[in-house]
Amino acid sequence: MKYEDRIMLEPEQCGGRPCIRRYRIRIKDVLDMLAADVPETEILEDYDFLQPEDISVRLEFVGGQVNYPVLIND
Repeated sequence: MKYEDRIMLEPEQCGGRPCIRRYRIRIKDVLDMLAADVPETEILEDYDFLQPEDISVRLEFVGGQVNYPVLIND
């Protein structure tokens, strides 16, 4: 599964921050919940429009965001 199928970047929604499938829940919101040890099952219950794939695809997205070269001038 490609994250592009589930994660949207639209300037008019959530200030252009990445959201899940045009819903107004940002990837950061899901990551914050997971970082606070909220189980995925609880997130899916609280946000019944989310699907398990919406949560799992966030890792592919975040991995792509931190995969950039760092240039160091000595």
